[in-house]
Amino acid sequence: MGKSFIRFLKGFKYAFKGIFYALHTQRNMRFHASIMAFMFFFLLRYDFFEISRTQFAVLALTCGIVLTLEFFNSSIEVVVDMVSPEYNRLAGIAKDTAAGAVLMSAIAAVVVGLIIMLQPAAFSAMGRFYATHIGELCAVIAAIILAIVWVLFPRKNDKKNAKEKKDKDTK
Repeated sequence: MGKSFIRFLKGFKYAFKGIFYALHTQRNMRFHASIMAFMFFFLLRYDFFEISRTQFAVLALTCGIVLTLEFFNSSIEVVVDMVSPEYNRLAGIAKDTAAGAVLMSAIAAVVVGLIIMLQPAAFSAMGRFYATHIGELCAVIAAIILAIVWVLFPRKNDKKNAKEKKDKDTK
């Protein structure tokens, strides 16, 4: 293999490191990822919702935008903290503005999701299904509880270990 191909593959390695860093250290990233995972699970696993391929693509694109902006927000926060470790009004504005961009995209994603997925018949069908499939209902409830724990109560050392690893990698 040529050196350029190896560098190309290393780029994926670094990209995945960034993804895992954000998932380990950013609560909002875990929240967005969890919500999206459940939405796509219900859309792909069951046929409760009647959505077209185009609507599915719009949902996927909208979710991708939210996650992408969340990654940019995380990057901006790290860079701002690095160059301005003490309080700085302009640093705060940069971080707040980046967070605002994520919030705006998340609101837009919710609106798009409601427009596409607000189907009372689908929710009625889901209720009837789970009323007769208690095992699957219990599995979904367990998954929701695990997601809540993952989002709200990450392992104590996740953020510290991820920061130390990132610091070590940049040296």
